[in-house]
Amino acid sequence: MAGNQRRRAARTSNKKGMVVGSGGQRRKQLKGKGPTPRAQDRTGHPAARRAARTEKTGSGSGGAGRSSGARRGGAKASTEMVTGRNSVLEALRTGVPGTALYVGTRMESDDRVRESIALATEAGVPVMESPRGELDRMTDGAVHQGLVLAVPPYDYAHPDDLVAQQLPGTPLVVALDGITDPRNLGAIIRSAGAFGAHGVLVPARRSAGVTAAAWKTSAGAAARIPVAQATNLTRALEAYRKAGFFVIGLDADGDVELPGLDLADQPLVVVVGSEGKGLSRLVRETCDQVVSIPMAAVTESLNAGIATAVTLYEIASLRGGTRG
Repeated sequence: MAGNQRRRAARTSNKKGMVVGSGGQRRKQLKGKGPTPRAQDRTGHPAARRAARTEKTGSGSGGAGRSSGARRGGAKASTEMVTGRNSVLEALRTGVPGTALYVGTRMESDDRVRESIALATEAGVPVMESPRGELDRMTDGAVHQGLVLAVPPYDYAHPDDLVAQQLPGTPLVVALDGITDPRNLGAIIRSAGAFGAHGVLVPARRSAGVTAAAWKTSAGAAARIPVAQATNLTRALEAYRKAGFFVIGLDADGDVELPGLDLADQPLVVVVGSEGKGLSRLVRETCDQVVSIPMAAVTESLNAGIATAVTLYEIASLRGGTRG
């Protein structure tokens, strides 16, 4: 029969079959792509690029941590980047350890840049020129002013290391409970070094770590005073008690005033709580005594760094002086 039957690709049967382009023609063969991958696993995603940079800088730092060797402490964090000319210069002046100093190419140099390069060279820190785009990627877009200092992750001690130290004087350890400001941590490390403490203990979680800010505030004491990291602070304090230490906590509502501390001549762990919440419940229950610092005005309070300094000074006085 003539007509449309002679048309090219015309249907010659009423039976339906597969048609090119039909979405439902092979329904049984259609498969889903599965759950959406995490952002850091998606190629080209900003989170994936940040993770790749972190892995690269972390592996490149190698053994550039503290010279005391590997510790049994908690897991290391990624390399920290100190940015900005003032911040980098201050970090180098106070002895913050660095693995590399990155200087932007074709930028106007001033006294801060020249001094930073001189200090880094003197300390044996490699100085490398980097284009601005690379510095932007390295710092996740932070304001760097063409100057970036890479600081390796701090090499924490194990809590047992603070007990095993063969140092002169009656053992004295400072433990932090909920201190989240690295500047407070740095001030406490500085006071610990000044008044004869043998080390500082910090929790692995919900606590400030030894960052570049803590290094700067410690004024170099972080290089001399070991800082240990505990997975569980309460268990670490219980282990110290079993090792012969007395644990005292600082709190405004303490039942013993600092001048009347009769445990000063014993091996001590001084626990400092956060300014807002004080000591946590479990830590407070672990303490042998809770000590308060008497003050003239009831409405006044001391921040964690100052309270620690006052307490350590009083303990050193009761012991008859500081350890040299």
